[in-house]
Amino acid sequence: MATKQTNKAFNYSLDFDKVDFRKQPELYRVGKGEQGVLLVEPYKSEILPHWRFKTPDIARESSEKIYSLFEEYLANEDFVGADMARKFLQMGYTRSRRYANHKSGKKYNGPVPDDKKGQSGAHGREELPREIDEVKAESAAIFKVKWDQAKQNPHYIRQKEAFKAKYEA
Repeated sequence: MATKQTNKAFNYSLDFDKVDFRKQPELYRVGKGEQGVLLVEPYKSEILPHWRFKTPDIARESSEKIYSLFEEYLANEDFVGADMARKFLQMGYTRSRRYANHKSGKKYNGPVPDDKKGQSGAHGREELPREIDEVKAESAAIFKVKWDQAKQNPHYIRQKEAFKAKYEA
């Protein structure tokens, strides 16, 4: 059954190779969580090279750089860029948490069913046993601090509300 596309849902049907969201912010949707983080240009290309979490020192440098980009986007009233930076901070947390819990980075046993690729969740698969990696856990905590700062930033909150009122109403 196809899901109905709402004005608030992230639109995966766009041709992401051709859309410049800086020039066409009206096409962007905040969506949920990290949706679109590796699709929305030119922001993906601007932020992704700085996204790293292998060690706490690398995670600290990465999260600080991404947060500074977040602040630059806000200062330029570029909400889409700020939201993408927020998503990269969130993804820094979630991915390093996954590696903190599962050395391979794989949370579930077995392949993802073809009709579920690109979706989150177990889809009937068993979760692999946890092997805690304290280094990755520290990296996750570093990203969590910056992600929380981004979500709670009053300029971000104001721009998000204005963006949603203008484009997602």
